[in-house]
Amino acid sequence: MKKSLIATVALGGLGVTGGVIWWLGAGSGEVTEEVAGPVYDSAPAFSLKTYDGQVVTLDTHSGQTRVINLWSTWCPFCVDELPEFAELQKRYPDIVVIAINRAEIPRTALGYIENTLGSRDSLLWLDDPEDSYYQAIGGFAMPETLFVDGDGNIRVHKRGPIKLDEMSQIIEEISNG
Repeated sequence: MKKSLIATVALGGLGVTGGVIWWLGAGSGEVTEEVAGPVYDSAPAFSLKTYDGQVVTLDTHSGQTRVINLWSTWCPFCVDELPEFAELQKRYPDIVVIAINRAEIPRTALGYIENTLGSRDSLLWLDDPEDSYYQAIGGFAMPETLFVDGDGNIRVHKRGPIKLDEMSQIIEEISNG
């Protein structure tokens, strides 16, 4: 009887959590999964370091389309899609794909990058030890990805996993107007 009650309470809690996430995201109109209309929000600024200590800001690549992905090794969806972001960078060498790690110990993130992807050269890898950028974008899902145009405007804010075909479609739409 106790196990049944605990399971019911746990499932109810998951339902409430899912409802709150829907209300905060899709239900409030804040989630944009398609290129928005003519008015866009500016991407929040950041100043973060690469794992080699180089400081990178949002404006470092001003004028270029930037794809900013927030990820962690503990997020299975995040690690599954990182190779697709690396492929996106290969397909579109004029854009910049920025992968911001969410406050993990650098050796944990680097271990994944080097052992699974084989190279740090595939993306622009940034460390966010304070998890400040996730907070700045109002993050509540994992992963979170921003597609930012050359003027620094968020054209798409994707909450949750994304596939290469969808990424490519968004890049094409941003590039064509």
